[in-house]
Parts: sequence; structure tokens; C-alpha cells
Amino acid sequence: MQSAQQRDMLRAAREGRSVSPETALEILQCGTHEIPEILSCATEMRRRRFGERLHFCSIMNAKSGACSEDCSFCAQSVHHHTEARVGGLAPMEEMIASYEASSRFPIDHFGLVTSGKTIGEEDLDILCKVPGMHSNGRVGWCASLGCLGLEALRALKASGFKRFHHNLETARSFFPQVCTTHSYNQRIETVRLAAEAGLEVCCGGILGLGETHEQRVEFAAILAQEKVCAIPLNFLIPVEGTRQEAMPVMKPLEMIRSIAMFRMMNPLAEIKVCAGRVNLRDLQSMLFYAGATGMMIGPLLTVAGREVQQDLQMLKDLEVFGGTS
Repeated sequence: MQSAQQRDMLRAAREGRSVSPETALEILQCGTHEIPEILSCATEMRRRRFGERLHFCSIMNAKSGACSEDCSFCAQSVHHHTEARVGGLAPMEEMIASYEASSRFPIDHFGLVTSGKTIGEEDLDILCKVPGMHSNGRVGWCASLGCLGLEALRALKASGFKRFHHNLETARSFFPQVCTTHSYNQRIETVRLAAEAGLEVCCGGILGLGETHEQRVEFAAILAQEKVCAIPLNFLIPVEGTRQEAMPVMKPLEMIRSIAMFRMMNPLAEIKVCAGRVNLRDLQSMLFYAGATGMMIGPLLTVAGREVQQDLQMLKDLEVFGGTS
């Protein structure tokens, strides 16, 4: 790492500000001998904003498959031939039961996720009734429902949803390689409308799709510009039958470098490591020292996660993290 970028990283950690794009790129390209110093800065930045408290979330696949969009990684797209389950909106009782089951774990957000570019009015009306039917006050209801307009987002907010999740997936310059059936501007618009509606915005994407290091930095800078409150980082798990089925998975240290870079570019946002963290293998606990403030626990959408008890044991073994959600 060049001395100028090293000084920028150290100052950014002390001052709680973003590093420059040049420094961010150096973080992604650093040698293994430089990783301890980067982790030290990322940890300091995380502590400055969040202390030692961790934030966890869980999700439910509330409507699966038959998505009209052609996202290259997605098992639920009709453009791919996979074994993903196809089904309509889950019954309200099932959604509430999933919320109650997940609430037994140390989470503070529970999300209902539906496949498709957007959700129909009938399904939206049903979803808007769910938080009112049950909420324990500790775990907030979240929704990930595709591209919605302002009126629909305001209805979610009024019904008790706390946070809206809508990923940009990748950098603007790489997005045409990922999806051609809708535009990056549509995704940006939804993110901004969710904020306008008064919802907290959870917005991240998937790394390891074939993007360059420069595009990874571009993506982190866009999220910083949008001032999202939470960034879920997913790492590609190639699914047979998708356009990404032959893509090699990211190596553990490349994942750690990427988490640290997103932290150093986004000092005020939660960073949660979600799908694909199993690819960290024995380095999973390092994600917190790379600046992550939490992770998704429990079932994922179409790929396997890790056993919750394994995650809880890992957190117990770390000891240093005194407060969890």
C-alpha cells in the first residue's frame, strides 16, 4: 500500500470519514502482510460508530420463483432452469409463525422477501396487514418487494414496516452484464423513494459476479452517496442452471478485503454479511474485524445458510462482542 493511501486509511479510521476511491482500491489489492493493519483500521471505524454491538437479521422467502427479470445470478428467474420452488404469497399465519420462530434468535430485523420485479396490489394489501397482526416490539418488520412507487412505500411505512430492502446488486457500469430487463435508474429510484417514504433503507448487492476491483469501489461509492443505513453484502454462490453457474467463488481473503473496503467507504452504515459467507470457511469470525456490524442468520432464499447454533457458538467464542441485538 502506498504511503499516501496508508495515511488516508489511518486518518479516516480516527475521524470516522470515508477513505478515497484510490485508498479503497489499494485495500482490495493489498498484500496479505498488509491485511492486519487494514483490519485494525476497519475495526476502529466500526467501533467509532457502533461500539461492540452487533446487528442480526433473518428473512423469509414469502413468494418464490417465476420472476420475469433476467438477473444473471438468480435461481428464481424464469430465464434460468433451476430447481427453485415456485409459489404464490405465503399465508399470513405462515409469515407470522416464521417471524415468531426467528425472534427466538438475537435478531433485530425480520424481512419478508418476494420474487419478481414488483408486487401486485392484492399481495401488497395482505402484507400491509401482517405487522399489525403481530409484532413483539423488539424485532422490526422489513420488506423486500422489488420496485415500488411512493404510495406503496408509504403504505408499508404506515402499516408498521420499519425498513425496506432493495439491492442495487453491483456498480452502475457493470449492471448491464447482470440484468437487462430493467435499468439501474429504476433501482436507484426505488431506494430514494423508500427513504422519502420514511423507511430505513437496506441496500447492498452481490460480489463476485465478475466485476473488477474498480467496479467494486464504484459500487461502494454509490452506496455512500445514497446514504443507505444498512448494506447487506452477499457473495456469489453459483447455482446450476443460471448464467453464473460456472463462476468461481471468491477466496476467503478476497472476501475479507472487500468487507473492509465497504466499511472504510461507508463509515456510517451497518454492514451485514449475508449469503455466501460460508465461503469464508474457517475465516468467518474475521468478518467482524473487517468492519461488519452483523450478519444474516437462519434460512436464506434459495441456497443453504449455516446452522444458527454454529453462528451463536462463534459469537460466544469471540467474547469481545459484548452486546448483540
